[in-house]
Amino acid sequence: MFATLRSSVARTSARSFSTSRAARSDISKLTLVGRLGKDPELRTSKLGKDYVTYVVATSNYPPPPPNPDGSRPDSTTTWHRIMSFHEGANKYLMMLRKGSKVYVEANFELREPEPNTDPSTPAGQRQIFLRHEMIRMLSAPKAVENHEEMH
Repeated sequence: MFATLRSSVARTSARSFSTSRAARSDISKLTLVGRLGKDPELRTSKLGKDYVTYVVATSNYPPPPPNPDGSRPDSTTTWHRIMSFHEGANKYLMMLRKGSKVYVEANFELREPEPNTDPSTPAGQRQIFLRHEMIRMLSAPKAVENHEEMH
């Protein structure tokens, strides 16, 4: 009895997943914990709307597996460029400084290259677009922490 029920549920789940269309509530979200690579920058779009870009550096952990000789390659750093179009969040972002450790949630969108463009140019390559949703500062930059301890 349970085997029949289980196979029926498995067929229904697989079928509904493979044939369902994307719903408005479907999201792609990226969570980052890292350090700001530089101070956030205020920019203006072609339509005259202000937005803020900031860069978060993360390291892959755990580090890559050991080489055949037993040595372990260094961890690599990945730089994530995030754009914020939230007016209230932008004011807060502009107060953050390079080196701040942050927790970030961003919507993730993969953009395909423009047709008939040179693959060696940015327009000819697949790009990741990260749109700011939330940020929380976990710790201030080390220079600020040391300066505050002196006073």
